[in-house]
Amino acid sequence: MFYGQPMRDFLTHRRSIRKIASAAGLLSLLATGLSACGAASLTTPPGVIRAVAAENQYGNVISQIGGRYVDVSSVLHNPNADPHSFEASTQVAQEIGQASLVVQNGLGYDSFMDNIESASPSSSRHVIVVQHVIAAPPSTTNPHFWYDLHTMALVARAIEVRLATLQPDHRAYFVQRLATFTTSLTLLQTVINQFRSAHSAVAAAVTEPVADYLLVAMGFTIKTPVAFQDDVMNGIDPAPQDISDQNALFTAREVDVLCYNQQVIDPLTISFQDNAHTHDVPIVGVYETMPTPGYNYQSWMLAEVNALAAAVDNHTSTEHLP
Repeated sequence: MFYGQPMRDFLTHRRSIRKIASAAGLLSLLATGLSACGAASLTTPPGVIRAVAAENQYGNVISQIGGRYVDVSSVLHNPNADPHSFEASTQVAQEIGQASLVVQNGLGYDSFMDNIESASPSSSRHVIVVQHVIAAPPSTTNPHFWYDLHTMALVARAIEVRLATLQPDHRAYFVQRLATFTTSLTLLQTVINQFRSAHSAVAAAVTEPVADYLLVAMGFTIKTPVAFQDDVMNGIDPAPQDISDQNALFTAREVDVLCYNQQVIDPLTISFQDNAHTHDVPIVGVYETMPTPGYNYQSWMLAEVNALAAAVDNHTSTEHLP
């Protein structure tokens, strides 16, 4: 079962819309806020809130909630770059120094933001740390919070509150846009629930825990050992037995899909990709920053859900999102 192909066609502006009654509500909602989230001008118009997001998925949510009253720049916005090797520039520091609102992931994922904020303290800067919004303890092993729709709903609410604090005269505007965003997540969750209900036993291998929150929500059993995932994520050589166990998942066809981090590629992860190809295990590429242009947060998540559904139902790989 492949969900919402017309939705992806519409959202990415690549093909004509094919009307499907069940998709109509999600189509109109996900079309909201398809704004780019790269570098913003350092000159912000009067009455507009300057905002900086550490990752462009959070920047896109700021844009969707703030609309015409925000000017957003996103520090990490290249889906072809390894976010773990990022080094902040002087321009990034300047943007953060001038920002009234900052959104960052936390849990050590974007610690460069803490360093910049400490170097340019400001009593007027509002900082939202996603880790703190969801009260994730420091022992949390998976920092890829944006693959959890419930988390993103809470983040959107926190953004609305801060924007309304900065511009109370526009509170009703922010609240209305938050409602639209929240409704779109509810509809997206319905698509996820439909997949889960239709598939009682699906399993996945992963190179890192990038999309683990989404996989669990869809009902996948993740068979890659947690220790192995953490080692790859943290740049540590995994134990030989863990590597052997991972390869066995492909040779024995114990998984329906391999989720492959397209932004952190090395000889070891390439070898898993090759092994999956050899044993006809579909591969779905996942990302740590939102692919641009053509996506907003919701359409990106929908594209990943569609790719996973295609892997299970049609045995089709989607190694790169279009």
